[in-house]
Amino acid sequence: MILDSLARHTRYTAWLPSLAEAFEFLLARANAELAPGRYEIAGERMFALVAQYETRDFASAEPEAHQKYLDVQYLIAGRETIYWTPREETGPVTQPYDAERDICFFARNERGRPFELAAGHFAIFLPEDAHEPNCHCGPPGRVHKAVVKVRV
Repeated sequence: MILDSLARHTRYTAWLPSLAEAFEFLLARANAELAPGRYEIAGERMFALVAQYETRDFASAEPEAHQKYLDVQYLIAGRETIYWTPREETGPVTQPYDAERDICFFARNERGRPFELAAGHFAIFLPEDAHEPNCHCGPPGRVHKAVVKVRV
């Protein structure tokens, strides 16, 4: 898991060159005018999912993980708490892997580490990173988020 500001994105493209297109999309398009929906960047190799929503209570979240894609979760506006857990520390699987949606869910345990994601910042979750996004950071709030899915 990586957490940083979009202003410092270049340090990560040196290590993971495939992220260059993801950051180019975020720099060029991730602003208040970006409407919810799916945006093609490089076909099924890379695309963005944009959403606007109210944050949720931690009790309604479950750890999730992916196998085919890594997530670059970028907050355009708002703030939220995300809980991160190394996949080897997750609880039992509650929803088996769905290959079409590239997602599986786990029972929550006490291993989740919370952090705040604020506007202008991103978190990168690799397939070995279980995460519970979209949670309140203080009182409930409105969030505008772009998630770039990058095939690994």
